[in-house]
Amino acid sequence: MSSVALARHLQALLLLWPLLLLLPPATPGPLARTGVRRLGIRGPGGSPGLRPPPGARGAGVCKSRPLDLVFVIDSSRSVRPLEFTKVKTFVSRIIDTLEIGAADTRVAVVNYASTVKIEFQLHTYSEKQALKQAVARIKPLSTGTMSGLAIQTTMEEAFTVEAGARGPTSNIPKVAIIVTDGRPQDQVNEVAARARASGIELYAVGVDRADMDSLKMMASEPLDEHVFYVETYGVIEKLSSRFQETFCALDPCMLGTHQCQHVCVSDGDGRHHCECSQGYTLNADKKTCSALDLCVLGTHQCQHVCISDGDGRHHCECSQGYTLNADKKTCSVIDKCALNTHECEQICVNDRTGSYHCECYEGYSLNADRKTCAAQDKCSLGTHGCQHICVNDGAESHHCECFEGYSLNADKKTCSVHNKCALGTHGCQHICVSDGAASYHCDCFPGYTLNEDKRTCSDIEEARRLISTEGTCGCEATLVFQEKVSSSLQRLNTKLDNILEKLQVNE
Repeated sequence: MSSVALARHLQALLLLWPLLLLLPPATPGPLARTGVRRLGIRGPGGSPGLRPPPGARGAGVCKSRPLDLVFVIDSSRSVRPLEFTKVKTFVSRIIDTLEIGAADTRVAVVNYASTVKIEFQLHTYSEKQALKQAVARIKPLSTGTMSGLAIQTTMEEAFTVEAGARGPTSNIPKVAIIVTDGRPQDQVNEVAARARASGIELYAVGVDRADMDSLKMMASEPLDEHVFYVETYGVIEKLSSRFQETFCALDPCMLGTHQCQHVCVSDGDGRHHCECSQGYTLNADKKTCSALDLCVLGTHQCQHVCISDGDGRHHCECSQGYTLNADKKTCSVIDKCALNTHECEQICVNDRTGSYHCECYEGYSLNADRKTCAAQDKCSLGTHGCQHICVNDGAESHHCECFEGYSLNADKKTCSVHNKCALGTHGCQHICVSDGAASYHCDCFPGYTLNEDKRTCSDIEEARRLISTEGTCGCEATLVFQEKVSSSLQRLNTKLDNILEKLQVNE
C-alpha cells in the first residue's frame, strides 16, 4: 500500500473514531451484560451498582436514585468559550435526567484550572431550574490544569456534611464526574486513590488532548464503566444519555417482570417484594397468595358476627340477645320474657338489646337479687287512706287510728270528734265537762263560782267581803265590785274569743 493510500485510510479512521467510541463493545464482557454491577446500590468503599439491561430503560421504568453528585470541570485556557458552553450543556443534560431535591439528588460544581473554585455547594440548590441557571452562569478560570488539586478540594470541601453531603448512615452514594481536555499538571494518582477510599465514586471524561493514562488513574473500577473519551466537545453532550443509564434504578414492578400474584412493592435499587391484598396471605414462594379470612375481607354478609373457620371458610353468629335466622346470616331479637326463662317473680320487661329486666307490682319493691319482690310499707308510701294515723302491721298490712278526742268511723279510715272537751276548743276558764259526743258545759274550781257567761269563774270570798261592807260606802263598794267584775269578765271574754279564733285557724 502506498504512503498516500495509507494516509487516506488513517484520515478516514480518524473521522470515524468518535463514532466508534460511542458504539457498544463488539464482544460484551461480563460487565456489559444484564446483572453486572452499576452505580446506585454501592456498598462500603464506593463499590458500583447494577447496570440495567439494554432496552429496559424508559419513562416510568427507570428512576434515578438519590446521589450526592459533584461535577469537576476543567476550564483552563485550552477550553475555548464555545467548548466550555458545550461542557455546561453536558452538565445540564445530566441534571435533566435526575430527580433534584433535598431528599433526592444534590448537585455541586467545582471549577478548576491553575486554581480551584467551588461554584456552589451540594446544599445550595434544591430546585432543578435554579440549579441549571446557576450552571449556565459559570465562567472559565485561567491557564493550568491542576486536576489533583481539584480532586482534593472536592473530597475535603465539597463532600462534607457542612457543604450538604449526607452522612455515611444515609447510604447515599457520593459521585464525582471529572471533565478535562488536557494532561494534569500535578499528581493525581495518590489523591484519587484517597478519594476512592473515602467512598467517592470517580468518573473521568476526557476530551480531545486528554491523557488516557491520567483518566484511568483518576477513575474508579471497573474502568470500562468509569472512563469515557470523546474526540471533541461537539459530541460530549451525547454522553449524558450514558450517565442517565448509569444512574438508572430499574423498577421491576413497573417492568411487569415481578411475577407477584397480587401486589408488587418496589424497594428501590432494582429490588422488590410481593404482598397480598387484604384478606390474603403470602405463600411460601413469596409470590402467590391464598385467601386468609373472608371475615376480614368484609364479603361474609353476616349481620352481626363473622367467625372464620380457616381455609377460607366461615360462619355467622349473632350478638347476645339475638338468634340466627334460617338464612344463617341475619339475626332476630330473642324475647326472653316469652321464653319464661327470665326467673322474674312478678313482671318481666324486654329490653331493646334482646335482654330483659324484672319489675314488681304496685306496693312491692325489687330485692337485691333483681328478680324477687318484697311488699312495701303502705304507711310510708302514703297510699293508706287513713284520715289521721296509719299504723303498719307488717306483711303489707296496716290499720287506721284517730287523734285523741276523735273516734274511727265505720269505714275504718275517717275520724269523728267524740269529746269536745278533749279538743281544747271549749272556752271554759276552769273545768270542761263532756255531756256526750258533741256537748259539754263549764264548771269552776272549789271556792269559785261560774259567772253569767257560763265560762269564766269568780272568787266567792272576795265577793262576800265586798257585799258585807257596812256604812255609807256600802252601796258604793258594791258598785265598784260590780264594775271590777264586769271589767274582768269583759277582758276574759276577749281573750277567749282570740283563743277560739286561733284554734279554728289551726284546725
